[in-house]
Amino acid sequence: MTDKNAKRGPAKARGGNANALKDHIDALAGGRHGDPFAVLGPHQIDGGNWEVRAFLPEADSAQLVGYDDKPIADMEKTDASGFFVAAVGSEVPRYRIRAENTGGSWLREDPYRFWPQLSDADLGTVTAVGSDGLVDALGAHKAEADGVEGYRFAVWAPNAQRVSVVGDFNGWDGRRYPMRLRHQAGVWELFIPGLREGDRYKYEIRTPRGAVLPLKADPLAFAAEQPPATASVIHDAPTPTGTSADDAGRFHTDPRREPVSIYECHLGSWKRSPDEGNRYLTYRELADQLVPYVAELGFTHIELMPIAEYPFDGSWGYQPVSLFAPTSRFGTPEDFEAFIEAAHKAGLGVLVDWVPGHFPQDPHGLKEFDGSHLYEHADPRQGYHHDWGTAIYNFGRSEVSAFLIANARFWLERYRIDGLRVDAVASMLYLDYSREPDEWVPNRYGGNENLEAIDFMRGMNEATYGNAPGIVTVAEESTSWGGVSRPTYVGGLGFGFKWNMGWMNDTLRYMSEDPVNRRYHHNNMTFGLLYAFSENFILPLSHDEVVHGKHSILGRMPGDRWQRFANLRAYYGFMWGHPGKKLLFMGGEFGQEKEWNHDTSLDWHLLNEPEHAGVQRLIGDLNRLYRRSPALHQLDCESAGFEWIVGDDADNSVFGFIRRGEEPGSVAIVVSNFTPVVREGYRLGVPAGSYHEVLNTDAAAYGGGNVGNGTLQSEAEPSHGQPHSVSLTIPPLATIILEAA
Repeated sequence: MTDKNAKRGPAKARGGNANALKDHIDALAGGRHGDPFAVLGPHQIDGGNWEVRAFLPEADSAQLVGYDDKPIADMEKTDASGFFVAAVGSEVPRYRIRAENTGGSWLREDPYRFWPQLSDADLGTVTAVGSDGLVDALGAHKAEADGVEGYRFAVWAPNAQRVSVVGDFNGWDGRRYPMRLRHQAGVWELFIPGLREGDRYKYEIRTPRGAVLPLKADPLAFAAEQPPATASVIHDAPTPTGTSADDAGRFHTDPRREPVSIYECHLGSWKRSPDEGNRYLTYRELADQLVPYVAELGFTHIELMPIAEYPFDGSWGYQPVSLFAPTSRFGTPEDFEAFIEAAHKAGLGVLVDWVPGHFPQDPHGLKEFDGSHLYEHADPRQGYHHDWGTAIYNFGRSEVSAFLIANARFWLERYRIDGLRVDAVASMLYLDYSREPDEWVPNRYGGNENLEAIDFMRGMNEATYGNAPGIVTVAEESTSWGGVSRPTYVGGLGFGFKWNMGWMNDTLRYMSEDPVNRRYHHNNMTFGLLYAFSENFILPLSHDEVVHGKHSILGRMPGDRWQRFANLRAYYGFMWGHPGKKLLFMGGEFGQEKEWNHDTSLDWHLLNEPEHAGVQRLIGDLNRLYRRSPALHQLDCESAGFEWIVGDDADNSVFGFIRRGEEPGSVAIVVSNFTPVVREGYRLGVPAGSYHEVLNTDAAAYGGGNVGNGTLQSEAEPSHGQPHSVSLTIPPLATIILEAA
């Protein structure tokens, strides 16, 4: 930074005559002046003397006063628009301005007497892809100049004719605080003394063609008003802390070898306060209620649907406007920090959904930010999402990539988030995503790959992993793009994990079939193993699967009430036994009956019914078994951890497989029966040894019929390619898990 204790320094009056000065005044009064320091503040005039100029449209009279409150000079109102001038002699004193009108008088500092606050290095952060320096350069930051405290504002708007800071502190009048343009970076800056944390503000921007845009929120605001209000709020940026609690959610070895079971949550509808008008719970209330609930159920992580401030509740946060501000729906940034700390103290990691693929077209947002297509592509074939009615970032522009990657680092390093789940990756990878042949522009090689987006994602992963050890990034990527979760140095995109959308679609399709028909869809449950180790997969039963007429997960299960719950329990057992990390959307853990509604709480009253309470108990036991059993998680992402025993018994709809850990003898056997028929004396090949049934989804504690097995000793009777076998009783519509004793 430059010396913020220095005065503005000498400036020569421009124009040289009264007519030229009048042109400046008219431009100020009309809100057209793009270089306010050329006319406002201290200016040297003929003979080496100085005068101080101020534009005070709200004042009838004004004078300069010193810091001892003694008058220095009266200011003459030289123009009816509110332009004042005071002669101060051969030196410029440290001054303030006392102004007066019929409503009273007020004392204010003059922003136009201070030097520029940003150094060349600060300005360079705007294009420094991978750095997070722009977090400290742009936005509103507490600062001090010439012994005066205030806030320094800076915003990237290179094509604007004029940018002003407006807020409650100046009557939202864009004529009163126009900013200085730092031409080399296209950044406008202004130090405004006397402002306080909590003050509301926006930017008023005049476009290159002279139009004044609707007021814009600060892209680097660290807090925002609660929607439907849209102002940015002055708030200091969080700084990283280094306590042990902060590291509790980070991975310390290889995430692929650790248990990962994620509870996906929408904070606005997990639980509300019905006795208080269905209001949201606050971050601190969620810390007291949500965090222990998730920890008690044995999950390793909470994943929050987007929490960057967003205007429309119905977007669920996937159309954010203020990317650096935790949504004010649930409290302050400090409240959000308290939630993260509570999760970490409970041993939970926190993942956050992050949306770098597109942004909404709300007038206070990034769309045509300075009157030009600054953040988005100008060509709608590249810059507009037909499906969502949103704008697409121009990843080929270094300032845009720098902005987004700095934002990713901001959440991981400033708020100590443990990972980012990147939304809609497929829409970024493909130029023709959801487009007709004439609605997209090929890349320079004639292909449909978005080369700039690929570079952006690789750069994002390199920057986040390189600067925040122990974090993880997850791609929601729905196609067969290769190497999504492979390192960038081998040509991959560099994500830690990828959602396995194919597994989810196939298995839910199978489970929705009547058991009598499942023999004809057997491969839906086995096909995923053909590619299960091509990526580091997470098995997701996410929010997308319980909306828009798809029904809840329980609602997809066929049969009578007993069969529906048995199917659900069997499916969860199969999922937790299957290779891949786990993700379950809230409500799924107790068998929510209805589709998810973002405007209301989950149906917690269902836990009064034994079937729902049994599903919840099962999820807790599955998580605890998954976490303590190396065979069920250590080699989730490696073929050495899986072996089919029975993959072809379509007639009986039975599946059986071995899961292995790294150590010899670390073995679990998973067997599922997806028919309502008990399979007595089912001969199953196993490695030689003794086995104990450690989980049975048909147990009475979960609402089942308590059909099952105890401890089994293998017999030297070959079966299914194994030298030994056991004779099993497989419960109806159930999954059992055996562990080597």
